[in-house]
Amino acid sequence: MILPIIAYGDSVLKKEAEEIEKDYPELNELIANMFETMYNAKGVGLAAPQIGKSIRLFVVDGSPFAELEEGEEYDPRAEGIENFKKVFINPIIEEESGEKWAFEEGCLSIPKIRENVYRKENLVITYFDENWNFHEESYSGYAARIIQHEYDHIEGILFTDHLSSLKRKLLSKRLSNIASGNVDTFYRMKFPEQKKIK
Repeated sequence: MILPIIAYGDSVLKKEAEEIEKDYPELNELIANMFETMYNAKGVGLAAPQIGKSIRLFVVDGSPFAELEEGEEYDPRAEGIENFKKVFINPIIEEESGEKWAFEEGCLSIPKIRENVYRKENLVITYFDENWNFHEESYSGYAARIIQHEYDHIEGILFTDHLSSLKRKLLSKRLSNIASGNVDTFYRMKFPEQKKIK
């Protein structure tokens, strides 16, 4: 089932999410719905807070990064990205290392805004998969970046929080338009409740 994506301005996106237990209700159905929602919106990652659930869960599929546009050169940081489809439950980024590099990020909760964000190139993460198997894995390049972006979501951080205060000021009108529902998207969104004027 395709779920509406929570828009910028909703408090669920700014909350640190809770860990879940093995018996979390209808978890497999939730994961399937998250993948379907992500694919429908043409995303490469989706975190549970983006569908209104403040839990430590996100799904990723980096395969769109493997498709080169005409004239585009292969980026070695995309190594293995075509097979990078995973579910992360209760993840912990144990370590980040390497040089920071810039990449233009976007977010399904913040449509039509893309900005350069600097992140470290490598990470080590521990997590449970959808079958509750425990993993400790290392990632770099595009895969690490997708994880870092989605991990931020379960920490209550948005990619815009990484921007300079000047850049955020320049974007403030567009962000407030998104929060008030004044944005066109090809996928369903749920906008924050507008405060009633007394």
